[in-house]
Amino acid sequence: MDQPVVVALFRCPGHRMPMEAVPALRVEAGYGIVGDSHAREGSSRQVLLMDLETLEALDLRPGAVRENITVRGLSLHALQPGDRLRIGEALLEITKPCTPCARMDEIRPGLQEALRGRRGMLARVLESGWILPGAPIRVETPPTVRTPSPEML
Repeated sequence: MDQPVVVALFRCPGHRMPMEAVPALRVEAGYGIVGDSHAREGSSRQVLLMDLETLEALDLRPGAVRENITVRGLSLHALQPGDRLRIGEALLEITKPCTPCARMDEIRPGLQEALRGRRGMLARVLESGWILPGAPIRVETPPTVRTPSPEML
């Protein structure tokens, strides 16, 4: 399989405003995307990732479902909360699947139901950095927490 990559980048400049395609995203640890109206300190919804393959299957263009990062070659729903993605300089941590809201039916009637279980994954930013189109994506397993054995105590 080819290396997963970033296809397109978007940010939301204001509540209910159209997403704007951008040539790069600056993400800040613990905050989210610089210049995005959804950036919030400590939020589990700092970044939305969506795969191009699902968009194409639904005859949608990148950015149509209001994602921030469109990816190709990555099975997002195979990821689990806690999995980490190294994208460009940044490190993101998957927090949960994104449940499609009624706003999806404003884009196209029936889209909310069509996206159920396929809208993408939400993430928080662990390490700040720049993300550019074409950046490779590397899945990193989270560090394990070792419980000391009685012999170690």
